[in-house]
Amino acid sequence: MNDGQINWQRLSCLLAQRVITGLAQWLDARKSGALIIDDTLISRLNAKQTELLANTFDHDRQRYLKGYRGLTLAWRNGQLVLPVTTAVLSSQKARNRVGTPAKTLDQRTLAGQRRAQAMRPMPAVALELIKQARANGLKAKYVLFDSWFTSPKMFAALNDQKLIGIGMLKRTKKIYYRYRGRQYTVKTLYQYLRQSHRQPRADYLYSCVVQAATAKLPLRLVFVAKRHCANDYLVLATTKTNLTPAAIIQLYSRRWQIENYFKAAKQYLRLDQTQIQDYDGLCAHMAVTMMTYDLLAWQQRRQPGDPTIGDIFYQLDTLLPIIDLATAIGQLLGELTNLKVTKSPAKMIAQIKTLIDQFLNGLSIQTSALITLSMSNS
Repeated sequence: MNDGQINWQRLSCLLAQRVITGLAQWLDARKSGALIIDDTLISRLNAKQTELLANTFDHDRQRYLKGYRGLTLAWRNGQLVLPVTTAVLSSQKARNRVGTPAKTLDQRTLAGQRRAQAMRPMPAVALELIKQARANGLKAKYVLFDSWFTSPKMFAALNDQKLIGIGMLKRTKKIYYRYRGRQYTVKTLYQYLRQSHRQPRADYLYSCVVQAATAKLPLRLVFVAKRHCANDYLVLATTKTNLTPAAIIQLYSRRWQIENYFKAAKQYLRLDQTQIQDYDGLCAHMAVTMMTYDLLAWQQRRQPGDPTIGDIFYQLDTLLPIIDLATAIGQLLGELTNLKVTKSPAKMIAQIKTLIDQFLNGLSIQTSALITLSMSNS
């Protein structure tokens, strides 16, 4: 575990790629894959001499705690989430690092490169993980991230890698966006759209295409009402400006699945419960936990079980393809032709009525009502 020569990031990438390939027949090919980047706090409250230990800000408690940030890259296609690779991050600022210094920073060794990565900015490391995952065979079209990583520079960097970024914007006064020849912050742009008397939609408030002032990159912004908070809103952004607002919201909602991984890994796989003091051992512990989760997800997906409601509808749609009205009428005429002739007119009328009722019940409501009206008029 403490061997600094093992490339745990590449190993976890290769395992995730093999698991995805092995589960291809159980996954819906219609849903494109997306990479999710997020971080979680790995607290070490009682540690004192752990290598590169740092005072890390906990967003839930709104205060600093001793520990690390477990930056994680996951893959999701709408049905399944698999962690791909991870980096154990310390702090950029030397004054925040309270543990023992790094054993080595020799960039000729894997151990030195790993420790240097731990002290780089988190968005830069996120881009490194994405690049490494794609180099090891992971295929994805979108990258999803929260406001901690969202910036025009991040969107531009993903665009250079031929990836579509979808993230939540911060309402900061430091970043401006050009809209109709004028510069706006996110907050002032929302106020302008609201004062322009645009009617909010049912599933979102406003949507517009802007240009980031720093990266000179077109972005589509979608303002969404914040649930349970009156007069508050969230702002989603993407580099693919021809995506509909509904599609942007639906894609971004997949990001939440990585939180389920963090919860399961901490509760059942002891992600944040280790006494390892060596930094290489911490990286190994994170990677082994991640690979364990991948193997459990692989086994669970392969187990035969009751299909979900979504799977049932998908199977019914496959088994019973939609046919046009002309084909349906032809089938009805064939059934009427094959009716057995009986001596009782009442029985013949009853059989014909039963077939017609079955035919009408299988049509859409509008078509059935139109045919019924035509029959009554005639």
